[in-house]
Amino acid sequence: MDDKKRAKVKLLLEEMEEVKQAIATEKNNERKQELLKKQNKLNTKIDMIRNNKILSRAAKRNLVAYSFIAPNFIGFCIFTLVPIIFAFALAFMKWDGNNEATFVGTGNFAKLATDTFFWAALKNTIIYVIGTVPLTMAASLGLAMLLNQRVKGRGFFRTVAFFPYVASLVAITSVWSMIFHPSKGPVNYMLLTVFGVDQNNLPKWFSGSLVLLTLILFSVWKYMGYYMLIYLAGLQGISPELYEAASLDGANAKQKFLYITLPQLRATSFFVLVMLTINCFKVYDIAVMLAGGGDGKLSTSATVLVYYIYQNAFNYWDLGYSSAIAMVLFIIVLVVTLIQFKYEKKVDE
Repeated sequence: MDDKKRAKVKLLLEEMEEVKQAIATEKNNERKQELLKKQNKLNTKIDMIRNNKILSRAAKRNLVAYSFIAPNFIGFCIFTLVPIIFAFALAFMKWDGNNEATFVGTGNFAKLATDTFFWAALKNTIIYVIGTVPLTMAASLGLAMLLNQRVKGRGFFRTVAFFPYVASLVAITSVWSMIFHPSKGPVNYMLLTVFGVDQNNLPKWFSGSLVLLTLILFSVWKYMGYYMLIYLAGLQGISPELYEAASLDGANAKQKFLYITLPQLRATSFFVLVMLTINCFKVYDIAVMLAGGGDGKLSTSATVLVYYIYQNAFNYWDLGYSSAIAMVLFIIVLVVTLIQFKYEKKVDE
Protein backbone atom coordinates (compact mmCIF):
# COMPACT_ATOMS: atom_id res chain seq x y z
CA MET A 1 0.00 0.00 0.00
CA ASP A 2 1.56 3.35 -1.07
CA ASP A 3 1.94 6.45 1.11
CA LYS A 4 -1.10 8.16 -0.36
CA LYS A 5 -3.37 5.25 0.56
CA ARG A 6 -1.81 4.97 4.03
CA ALA A 7 -2.54 8.65 4.64
CA LYS A 8 -6.14 8.20 3.49
CA VAL A 9 -6.59 5.16 5.74
CA LYS A 10 -5.12 7.11 8.66
CA LEU A 11 -7.66 9.92 8.14
CA LEU A 12 -10.50 7.42 7.92
CA LEU A 13 -9.33 5.69 11.13
CA GLU A 14 -9.24 9.02 12.94
CA GLU A 15 -12.75 9.75 11.74
CA MET A 16 -13.76 6.26 12.86
CA GLU A 17 -12.52 6.95 16.39
CA GLU A 18 -14.55 10.17 16.51
CA VAL A 19 -17.64 8.28 15.38
CA LYS A 20 -17.10 5.56 18.00
CA GLN A 21 -16.81 8.15 20.74
CA ALA A 22 -19.96 9.86 19.50
CA ILE A 23 -21.82 6.52 19.53
CA ALA A 24 -20.70 5.85 23.11
CA THR A 25 -22.02 9.19 24.36
CA GLU A 26 -25.10 9.53 22.14
CA LYS A 27 -28.43 8.92 23.89
CA ASN A 28 -30.82 9.63 21.00
CA ASN A 29 -31.61 6.31 19.28
CA GLU A 30 -32.21 7.80 15.83
CA ARG A 31 -28.94 9.72 15.92
CA LYS A 32 -27.14 6.62 17.17
CA GLN A 33 -28.48 4.58 14.24
CA GLU A 34 -27.16 7.22 11.82
CA LEU A 35 -23.73 7.08 13.47
CA LEU A 36 -23.68 3.28 13.25
CA LYS A 37 -24.45 3.48 9.52
CA LYS A 38 -21.61 5.97 9.12
CA GLN A 39 -19.28 3.62 10.99
CA ASN A 40 -20.17 0.77 8.64
CA LYS A 41 -19.49 2.96 5.61
CA LEU A 42 -16.08 3.96 7.00
CA ASN A 43 -15.23 0.28 7.63
CA THR A 44 -16.17 -0.54 4.05
CA LYS A 45 -14.00 2.28 2.65
CA ILE A 46 -10.99 1.24 4.78
CA ASP A 47 -11.41 -2.39 3.69
CA MET A 48 -11.58 -1.40 0.03
CA ILE A 49 -8.42 0.74 0.22
CA ARG A 50 -6.43 -1.89 2.11
CA ASN A 51 -7.40 -4.73 -0.25
CA ASN A 52 -7.31 -2.66 -3.48
CA LYS A 53 -10.99 -3.33 -4.19
CA ILE A 54 -12.82 -1.31 -6.82
CA LEU A 55 -16.27 -2.33 -5.60
CA SER A 56 -17.45 -3.20 -2.12
CA ARG A 57 -19.27 -6.46 -1.37
CA ALA A 58 -22.58 -4.59 -1.09
CA ALA A 59 -21.95 -2.83 -4.41
CA LYS A 60 -21.24 -6.18 -6.08
CA ARG A 61 -24.48 -7.61 -4.70
CA ASN A 62 -26.37 -4.56 -5.97
CA LEU A 63 -24.72 -4.89 -9.38
CA VAL A 64 -25.84 -8.53 -9.64
CA ALA A 65 -29.37 -7.54 -8.61
CA TYR A 66 -29.50 -4.72 -11.17
CA SER A 67 -28.21 -7.08 -13.87
CA PHE A 68 -31.32 -9.23 -13.35
CA ILE A 69 -33.60 -6.18 -13.42
CA ALA A 70 -31.90 -4.55 -16.42
CA PRO A 71 -33.46 -6.61 -19.28
CA ASN A 72 -36.99 -5.97 -18.05
CA PHE A 73 -36.24 -2.32 -17.29
CA ILE A 74 -34.70 -1.76 -20.74
CA GLY A 75 -37.73 -3.39 -22.37
CA PHE A 76 -40.03 -1.21 -20.25
CA CYS A 77 -38.16 1.95 -21.30
CA ILE A 78 -38.16 1.08 -25.01
CA PHE A 79 -41.68 -0.27 -25.38
CA THR A 80 -43.60 1.59 -22.62
CA LEU A 81 -41.86 4.64 -21.14
CA VAL A 82 -40.62 6.16 -24.42
CA PRO A 83 -44.01 5.73 -26.19
CA ILE A 84 -45.78 7.31 -23.18
CA ILE A 85 -43.46 10.33 -23.26
CA PHE A 86 -43.89 10.55 -27.04
CA ALA A 87 -47.68 10.39 -26.65
CA PHE A 88 -47.60 13.23 -24.11
CA ALA A 89 -45.59 15.37 -26.55
CA LEU A 90 -47.78 14.35 -29.50
CA ALA A 91 -50.92 15.51 -27.66
CA PHE A 92 -49.79 19.10 -28.29
CA MET A 93 -49.11 18.55 -32.00
CA LYS A 94 -50.93 17.84 -35.23
CA TRP A 95 -49.46 14.90 -37.12
CA ASP A 96 -50.79 12.40 -39.63
CA GLY A 97 -47.82 10.03 -39.41
CA ASN A 98 -46.52 11.08 -42.82
CA ASN A 99 -46.06 14.85 -43.02
CA GLU A 100 -44.07 16.98 -40.60
CA ALA A 101 -45.62 17.43 -37.15
CA THR A 102 -46.77 20.94 -36.27
CA PHE A 103 -47.15 22.34 -32.76
CA VAL A 104 -50.75 23.38 -31.98
CA GLY A 105 -50.48 23.89 -28.21
CA THR A 106 -53.74 23.09 -26.44
CA GLY A 107 -55.69 23.03 -29.71
CA ASN A 108 -56.31 19.28 -29.54
CA PHE A 109 -57.69 19.59 -26.01
CA ALA A 110 -59.86 22.56 -26.96
CA LYS A 111 -61.32 20.48 -29.79
CA LEU A 112 -62.53 17.90 -27.26
CA ALA A 113 -64.97 20.40 -25.76
CA THR A 114 -67.05 20.49 -28.94
CA ASP A 115 -66.56 16.87 -30.03
CA THR A 116 -69.93 15.15 -29.49
CA PHE A 117 -68.47 11.73 -30.35
CA PHE A 118 -65.83 12.11 -27.62
CA TRP A 119 -68.46 12.98 -25.01
CA ALA A 120 -70.60 10.04 -26.15
CA ALA A 121 -67.61 7.71 -25.83
CA LEU A 122 -66.76 9.14 -22.40
CA LYS A 123 -70.39 8.73 -21.26
CA ASN A 124 -70.49 5.12 -22.49
CA THR A 125 -67.20 4.32 -20.77
CA ILE A 126 -68.34 5.79 -17.44
CA ILE A 127 -71.66 3.91 -17.61
CA TYR A 128 -69.77 0.71 -18.41
CA VAL A 129 -67.40 1.23 -15.45
CA ILE A 130 -70.20 2.10 -13.01
CA GLY A 131 -72.20 -0.93 -14.12
CA THR A 132 -69.39 -3.48 -14.34
CA VAL A 133 -67.25 -2.78 -11.26
CA PRO A 134 -69.82 -3.24 -8.44
CA LEU A 135 -71.59 -6.14 -10.16
CA THR A 136 -68.32 -7.98 -10.78
CA MET A 137 -67.15 -7.44 -7.21
CA ALA A 138 -70.47 -8.66 -5.80
CA ALA A 139 -70.60 -11.69 -8.12
CA SER A 140 -66.94 -12.57 -7.43
CA LEU A 141 -67.34 -12.33 -3.67
CA GLY A 142 -70.58 -14.33 -3.70
CA LEU A 143 -69.04 -17.01 -5.88
CA ALA A 144 -65.91 -17.13 -3.71
CA MET A 145 -67.94 -17.52 -0.51
CA LEU A 146 -70.04 -20.26 -2.10
CA LEU A 147 -67.03 -22.20 -3.42
CA ASN A 148 -65.10 -21.71 -0.19
CA GLN A 149 -67.56 -24.09 1.50
CA ARG A 150 -66.85 -27.80 1.76
CA VAL A 151 -69.08 -28.97 -1.07
CA LYS A 152 -68.58 -31.88 -3.41
CA GLY A 153 -66.89 -31.03 -6.69
CA ARG A 154 -65.89 -27.51 -5.64
CA GLY A 155 -62.59 -27.87 -7.55
CA PHE A 156 -64.57 -28.58 -10.71
CA PHE A 157 -66.91 -25.64 -10.14
CA ARG A 158 -63.96 -23.33 -9.43
CA THR A 159 -62.47 -24.38 -12.77
CA VAL A 160 -65.77 -23.81 -14.56
CA ALA A 161 -66.08 -20.33 -13.01
CA PHE A 162 -62.52 -19.44 -14.00
CA PHE A 163 -62.81 -20.83 -17.54
CA PRO A 164 -64.41 -17.72 -19.18
CA TYR A 165 -61.43 -15.61 -18.09
CA VAL A 166 -58.84 -17.86 -19.77
CA ALA A 167 -60.96 -18.90 -22.76
CA SER A 168 -60.45 -17.31 -26.17
CA LEU A 169 -62.31 -14.01 -26.40
CA VAL A 170 -63.24 -14.73 -30.03
CA ALA A 171 -64.85 -18.04 -29.07
CA ILE A 172 -66.85 -16.82 -26.10
CA THR A 173 -68.05 -13.65 -27.84
CA SER A 174 -69.22 -15.83 -30.75
CA VAL A 175 -71.20 -17.97 -28.30
CA TRP A 176 -72.75 -14.88 -26.70
CA SER A 177 -73.59 -13.46 -30.13
CA MET A 178 -75.50 -16.66 -30.92
CA ILE A 179 -77.23 -16.81 -27.52
CA PHE A 180 -78.43 -13.19 -27.74
CA HIS A 181 -79.08 -13.18 -31.50
CA PRO A 182 -82.18 -10.99 -32.15
CA SER A 183 -84.04 -13.60 -34.21
CA LYS A 184 -82.27 -16.95 -33.74
CA GLY A 185 -80.94 -16.73 -30.19
CA PRO A 186 -82.41 -18.84 -27.36
CA VAL A 187 -82.84 -15.80 -25.09
CA ASN A 188 -85.21 -14.01 -27.46
CA TYR A 189 -86.88 -17.32 -28.37
CA MET A 190 -87.67 -17.83 -24.67
CA LEU A 191 -89.00 -14.27 -24.40
CA LEU A 192 -91.19 -14.94 -27.44
CA THR A 193 -92.56 -18.37 -26.51
CA VAL A 194 -92.54 -18.39 -22.70
CA PHE A 195 -93.12 -14.75 -21.77
CA GLY A 196 -95.22 -13.84 -24.79
CA VAL A 197 -93.20 -10.83 -25.93
CA ASP A 198 -94.28 -9.66 -29.39
CA GLN A 199 -91.76 -10.47 -32.11
CA ASN A 200 -91.50 -6.82 -33.12
CA ASN A 201 -90.72 -5.87 -29.54
CA LEU A 202 -87.97 -8.43 -28.96
CA PRO A 203 -84.83 -6.70 -27.63
CA LYS A 204 -81.87 -6.09 -29.93
CA TRP A 205 -79.08 -6.84 -27.50
CA PHE A 206 -76.19 -5.53 -29.60
CA SER A 207 -77.59 -2.19 -30.70
CA GLY A 208 -79.31 0.84 -29.25
CA SER A 209 -79.60 1.39 -25.52
CA LEU A 210 -79.23 -2.33 -24.67
CA VAL A 211 -75.72 -2.73 -26.05
CA LEU A 212 -74.05 -1.34 -22.91
CA LEU A 213 -76.14 -3.68 -20.73
CA THR A 214 -74.95 -6.61 -22.84
CA LEU A 215 -71.33 -5.48 -22.54
CA ILE A 216 -71.69 -5.14 -18.76
CA LEU A 217 -73.28 -8.58 -18.34
CA PHE A 218 -70.66 -10.20 -20.55
CA SER A 219 -67.80 -8.49 -18.68
CA VAL A 220 -69.18 -9.58 -15.30
CA TRP A 221 -69.46 -13.16 -16.53
CA LYS A 222 -65.96 -13.12 -18.00
CA TYR A 223 -64.07 -11.45 -15.14
CA MET A 224 -65.85 -12.77 -12.04
CA GLY A 225 -63.90 -16.07 -12.14
CA TYR A 226 -60.55 -14.30 -11.96
CA TYR A 227 -61.52 -12.03 -9.09
CA MET A 228 -63.22 -14.99 -7.41
CA LEU A 229 -59.75 -16.56 -7.02
CA ILE A 230 -58.45 -13.38 -5.40
CA TYR A 231 -61.37 -13.34 -2.97
CA LEU A 232 -60.86 -17.04 -2.27
CA ALA A 233 -57.28 -16.33 -1.24
CA GLY A 234 -58.53 -13.57 1.04
CA LEU A 235 -61.24 -15.78 2.58
CA GLN A 236 -58.78 -18.57 3.29
CA GLY A 237 -56.57 -16.08 5.10
CA ILE A 238 -59.30 -15.29 7.66
CA SER A 239 -58.76 -17.12 10.93
CA PRO A 240 -61.53 -19.68 11.68
CA GLU A 241 -61.22 -18.71 15.33
CA LEU A 242 -62.97 -15.41 14.57
CA TYR A 243 -66.04 -17.24 13.29
CA GLU A 244 -65.94 -19.66 16.22
CA ALA A 245 -65.83 -16.78 18.71
CA ALA A 246 -68.70 -15.06 16.89
CA SER A 247 -70.77 -18.27 17.01
CA LEU A 248 -70.19 -18.54 20.76
CA ASP A 249 -71.46 -14.95 21.10
CA GLY A 250 -74.62 -15.90 19.21
CA ALA A 251 -73.86 -14.13 15.90
CA ASN A 252 -75.87 -15.28 12.87
CA ALA A 253 -74.57 -15.69 9.30
CA LYS A 254 -75.43 -12.11 8.32
CA GLN A 255 -73.60 -10.65 11.32
CA LYS A 256 -70.54 -12.82 10.65
CA PHE A 257 -70.48 -11.55 7.08
CA LEU A 258 -70.88 -7.88 8.03
CA TYR A 259 -68.56 -7.78 11.03
CA ILE A 260 -65.93 -10.41 10.19
CA THR A 261 -65.81 -11.29 6.49
CA LEU A 262 -66.14 -7.80 4.99
CA PRO A 263 -63.68 -6.06 7.37
CA GLN A 264 -61.13 -8.87 6.92
CA LEU A 265 -61.47 -8.63 3.13
CA ARG A 266 -61.11 -4.84 3.01
CA ALA A 267 -57.55 -4.94 1.62
CA THR A 268 -58.56 -7.59 -0.93
CA SER A 269 -61.63 -5.61 -1.97
CA PHE A 270 -59.55 -2.47 -2.36
CA PHE A 271 -57.11 -4.28 -4.64
CA VAL A 272 -59.97 -5.72 -6.71
CA LEU A 273 -61.66 -2.30 -6.90
CA VAL A 274 -58.54 -0.52 -8.18
CA MET A 275 -57.55 -3.19 -10.71
CA LEU A 276 -61.09 -3.70 -11.96
CA THR A 277 -61.69 0.05 -12.35
CA ILE A 278 -58.50 0.50 -14.38
CA ASN A 279 -59.31 -2.51 -16.59
CA CYS A 280 -62.85 -1.29 -17.22
CA PHE A 281 -61.67 2.16 -18.29
CA LYS A 282 -59.36 0.44 -20.80
CA VAL A 283 -62.11 -1.71 -22.32
CA TYR A 284 -61.71 -2.17 -26.06
CA ASP A 285 -61.54 -5.79 -27.20
CA ILE A 286 -64.82 -6.86 -25.59
CA ALA A 287 -66.71 -3.95 -27.16
CA VAL A 288 -65.27 -4.57 -30.64
CA MET A 289 -65.72 -8.36 -30.56
CA LEU A 290 -69.21 -8.32 -29.07
CA ALA A 291 -70.81 -5.21 -30.58
CA GLY A 292 -68.59 -4.54 -33.57
CA GLY A 293 -70.50 -6.62 -36.06
CA GLY A 294 -68.77 -8.11 -39.09
CA ASP A 295 -66.56 -5.08 -39.81
CA GLY A 296 -65.53 -4.39 -36.21
CA LYS A 297 -67.00 -0.88 -36.24
CA LEU A 298 -68.90 0.30 -33.19
CA SER A 299 -72.03 2.41 -33.29
CA THR A 300 -72.21 5.63 -31.27
CA SER A 301 -74.15 3.86 -28.52
CA ALA A 302 -71.34 1.31 -28.08
CA THR A 303 -68.27 3.49 -28.69
CA VAL A 304 -65.84 3.57 -25.75
CA LEU A 305 -62.85 5.87 -25.24
CA VAL A 306 -60.12 3.42 -26.22
CA TYR A 307 -61.97 2.57 -29.45
CA TYR A 308 -62.35 6.29 -30.20
CA ILE A 309 -58.60 6.72 -29.63
CA TYR A 310 -57.92 3.90 -32.09
CA GLN A 311 -60.41 5.30 -34.58
CA ASN A 312 -58.80 8.76 -34.64
CA ALA A 313 -55.29 7.33 -34.80
CA PHE A 314 -55.62 4.61 -37.45
CA ASN A 315 -58.81 5.45 -39.35
CA TYR A 316 -58.51 9.24 -39.54
CA TRP A 317 -54.71 9.39 -38.96
CA ASP A 318 -55.09 12.29 -36.55
CA LEU A 319 -52.39 11.05 -34.19
CA GLY A 320 -52.13 14.28 -32.20
CA TYR A 321 -55.84 14.35 -31.42
CA SER A 322 -55.90 10.66 -30.50
CA SER A 323 -52.97 11.27 -28.12
CA ALA A 324 -54.90 14.11 -26.50
CA ILE A 325 -57.85 11.76 -25.89
CA ALA A 326 -55.44 9.19 -24.47
CA MET A 327 -54.05 11.81 -22.07
CA VAL A 328 -57.57 12.67 -20.92
CA LEU A 329 -58.24 8.98 -20.28
CA PHE A 330 -54.94 8.72 -18.39
CA ILE A 331 -55.85 11.70 -16.19
CA ILE A 332 -59.34 10.32 -15.48
CA VAL A 333 -57.95 6.92 -14.44
CA LEU A 334 -55.22 8.59 -12.36
CA VAL A 335 -57.70 10.85 -10.53
CA VAL A 336 -60.12 7.98 -9.85
CA THR A 337 -57.28 5.78 -8.56
CA LEU A 338 -55.93 8.55 -6.31
CA ILE A 339 -59.41 9.14 -4.87
CA GLN A 340 -59.70 5.42 -4.14
CA PHE A 341 -56.30 5.39 -2.40
CA LYS A 342 -57.14 8.52 -0.42
CA TYR A 343 -60.46 7.06 0.72
CA GLU A 344 -58.79 3.78 1.72
CA LYS A 345 -56.15 5.67 3.70
CA LYS A 346 -58.87 7.71 5.43
CA VAL A 347 -60.75 4.52 6.38
CA ASP A 348 -57.55 2.97 7.78
CA GLU A 349 -56.93 6.02 9.95
